[in-house]
Amino acid sequence: MKKMTKHLTLLLVLCVVLAGCAPKSNPPASSASQSPGADSGATAQPAAASSTLTVAFSEGGTTLDPAEASDLTSDTFVIAAYDQLVTYGVKTVDGADVANTDEIKPMLAESWSVSDDNLTYTFKLRSGVKFQSGNTVTADSVVYTFDRVKNSKSGSFLYGMADIKTVTAKDPSTVEIAVNKPNHMFMQIIALYNFSIVDDVAMKGKSADYLKTNTAGSGPFAVEKWDPASEAVLTANADYWQGAPKLSKVTLKFTKEASNRVLLLDKGDVDMAIEIPAKDVSSLQANSALSVKSNASNRILFLALNNKVKPFDNVKVRQAIAYAIPYDQLINDVMHGQAKQMKSAVASNTPGYTDKGYTYEHNLDKAKQLLQEAGYGNGFSFDLTLGSGFQDWEDDAVLIQAELAKVGVTMNINKVARAQFLEMQKKKNLTAYISKWTSFVNDPGYHLGFLMYGKGSSNYNNYSNAEVDKLWEQASAEPNADARKQLYEKAQEIITTEAPWSYLYEYNRIVGMNAKVSGYVYYPDEIIRFYPLSKN
Repeated sequence: MKKMTKHLTLLLVLCVVLAGCAPKSNPPASSASQSPGADSGATAQPAAASSTLTVAFSEGGTTLDPAEASDLTSDTFVIAAYDQLVTYGVKTVDGADVANTDEIKPMLAESWSVSDDNLTYTFKLRSGVKFQSGNTVTADSVVYTFDRVKNSKSGSFLYGMADIKTVTAKDPSTVEIAVNKPNHMFMQIIALYNFSIVDDVAMKGKSADYLKTNTAGSGPFAVEKWDPASEAVLTANADYWQGAPKLSKVTLKFTKEASNRVLLLDKGDVDMAIEIPAKDVSSLQANSALSVKSNASNRILFLALNNKVKPFDNVKVRQAIAYAIPYDQLINDVMHGQAKQMKSAVASNTPGYTDKGYTYEHNLDKAKQLLQEAGYGNGFSFDLTLGSGFQDWEDDAVLIQAELAKVGVTMNINKVARAQFLEMQKKKNLTAYISKWTSFVNDPGYHLGFLMYGKGSSNYNNYSNAEVDKLWEQASAEPNADARKQLYEKAQEIITTEAPWSYLYEYNRIVGMNAKVSGYVYYPDEIIRFYPLSKN
């Protein structure tokens, strides 16, 4: 066995989602959890009564269930109320604290070992950790949790991506997880919020959808109130096993309009705000009472072309579209410099990224030439389906529409509600659409496995290349990092050359906050971790 025993000092930092979802109109209220003592060696101190935080969120969330959460607000609830077996480290990049997804740190598991063949992981649980109910976290809790993820609608794909074979409780504090084949992403995947450990004892006799509106975790906060139409209130678990949070209460104000979130932050009516438009960054930065964090993220935006629908089944047509995109206008005029040009299907801050195969620039003559070679010299027309809720997408579409017209291509923009768009996208029959994506595991295998692998669950534009699939499968089982990197680079080069997407840009992740707020760490999943935050 190759032993990898970890230090007991922890940082409560986690990773992980995914697509935005519409909030429910009939808000459920979650039951408040108890705050029992925890025999973990940490001395819990009550949070100061005045230490409260108010955050402006864009949407109200859809569930409290870790296995089913798939929108930013729901994910935030889960991270606050639950812990995982392991978590990520933190590093400093250009003066900012960011998650280090390559470093796996202990959480509920204090140590682990891996068999020589990389097929068996044995986790030793931390002693005496309690759920908010007062029940002890045991190996049975882990087995119960992983079984829920396996059978869930949302998290099951991640379970499959981890390629888990069995999860076994060897004794009350030891869990053995076997995988079908070596998987370099295994530890990163089980650090995701979907694998948050659930109180199996508290769940006895509960209905299948109990966790949709209730929590059963061991995390630093309890969900005291949840009304997706207005607000949610999180209260500190004073007996949290790592010590009480510095904040006694966190209130999430659901504010759909971005302009209203900006106004609330600028006036000091909220302490933090997310999803801030790029155009408002400079004005907020002029407010000395505020701190605006703008981090390069792995959130990407792309124009997807259905590879099974004419004329986009023709690679030269897809390449022509890529040459017609006004990249500088998108980044400078629409995003006000709060983005960078995207040059691969994988974000540039992802280990293993390459821009090999990227030759595209705004070149209408080249676009016309490719259309002529493809047999579409007289142009064609197509429909672009555009989900609502993102002003930059609308602005992008108008600029792209104007440039395509110059090469004889008519792009009809059909706007639909965000929820409707997401349902239409899943059917995989949209001719073209603009969409964003954030990979919670910062690894090409995770990213390409969802979006560009032939069997990927989010490959909505029907891209299929047998060589890319083979490269992905080889890389997922390759233990050598350098060899794996070469496989992923080759896959990216093929994808970029075939242009199933027109790459638009990589977003900066923008969070505005009161200058008195400290402890913020940027994560690839873009979820705010409230536990390390404080307000001086």
